Amino acid sequence: MRASLLALAVGAFGIGTTEFVIVGLLPEVADDLSVSIPSAGMLVTGYALGVVVGAPLMTAAGARLPRKTMLVVLMAIFIAGNLLCALAGDYAALMGGRLIAALTHGAFFGIGSVVAADLVAPDRRASAIALMFTGLTLANVLGVPLGTFLGQEFGWRSTFWAVTGIGIVGLLALITLVPAQPAPQSGALRGELAVFRRPQVWLALTTTVLGFGGVFASFTYLAPMMTELAGFSDGAVAWLLVLFGVGLCVGNVLGGRAADRSLMPSLYLILGGLCLVLVVFTFTARAALPAAVTLAAFGAIGFATVPPLQARVMQQAAGAPALASAANIAAFNLGNALGAWLGGLAVAHGLGWTSPTWIGAGLAAAGLGTAALSGHLDRRSGRRKGPLPAQQVPAEQVPAEPFPSVPPPAQHPSAGAGHGTRPIVEQKSR
Repeated sequence: MRASLLALAVGAFGIGTTEFVIVGLLPEVADDLSVSIPSAGMLVTGYALGVVVGAPLMTAAGARLPRKTMLVVLMAIFIAGNLLCALAGDYAALMGGRLIAALTHGAFFGIGSVVAADLVAPDRRASAIALMFTGLTLANVLGVPLGTFLGQEFGWRSTFWAVTGIGIVGLLALITLVPAQPAPQSGALRGELAVFRRPQVWLALTTTVLGFGGVFASFTYLAPMMTELAGFSDGAVAWLLVLFGVGLCVGNVLGGRAADRSLMPSLYLILGGLCLVLVVFTFTARAALPAAVTLAAFGAIGFATVPPLQARVMQQAAGAPALASAANIAAFNLGNALGAWLGGLAVAHGLGWTSPTWIGAGLAAAGLGTAALSGHLDRRSGRRKGPLPAQQVPAEQVPAEPFPSVPPPAQHPSAGAGHGTRPIVEQKSR
């Protein structure tokens, strides 16, 4: 079954690369298409909104299809979107291609997690899903920097041609290596929708939007901030993304371990730390060495948010893991869109390249506020009803995407954001 899991990992690698590689290519895209960098930054926002819409929409649309068939369809749509990006002659066509590719993101990771878990014995499901999400981790550590280098050397379209090729390899691997999968039981989706009547679920999703929005407000404009303020060359951006990727992998592992020990205190501490490191980044971004050190810390603390954010949603949505997972991937990406949009708005109004990072700090602080409110409601409920029940889904079994979209190498996922996610072992909807 390892070959089947590797096929899923290839798909995850392609999706993760296409989501984040645009960050390193904003100056090239803006110059070639004669748009401003804030306008080019909307390509990040557009993709994120595509994930927000696509995660529940595509999951619902494929509710009656066999899972392997749905994965193949999703990868074919992903290829079509990136092919349109590679052929794009103007900004509108590029945005259209990004939106098409984004529609597949949330559903691929949600359905892929279920397929990976079904391929192995029950006691090895977490490891199976972690192997699948290794592709997403490698996308951030290798795919994004290499794609940035390729785009800077041969033009940004070459990056999308490369991602299209990765998608084709992933499609062929899915067709040939993944065994047939059954369709979900009829009526499961309707039952899972009931979980969204719980106020705590919406508070958890809101915390994800605000907390990860803080990450993307700054991360989206990383390339111009590092070149215009810190003094790095354009060619150094790819290496800076490697540094950021190493930080995020370390942070995701540490965030997962912290969430396993004590979920809500860890969430408070990490969101508070994110706010602090973003404030520091606004000062260190003006010199090369301090900027690089802070960037690594930003990657670590930024993606340490992913496991506890995902775990909190799954905790409050016990009984509906599949749809809740897709919803939180959408929440990560709504945060991506919000952060990128607000950051671009600040730059467009002449507030400078550090202004998105100030906005990120504010969003992280707001996320800390909603998390504190949610924890207060837990405590009040506990006083009224007695001790809270044990957590329904152990944190080490919960997918954490980053960027949704960004998993730790040994544990996963976030996009997700992310867009990211840690594995869901118990799929009650099946």
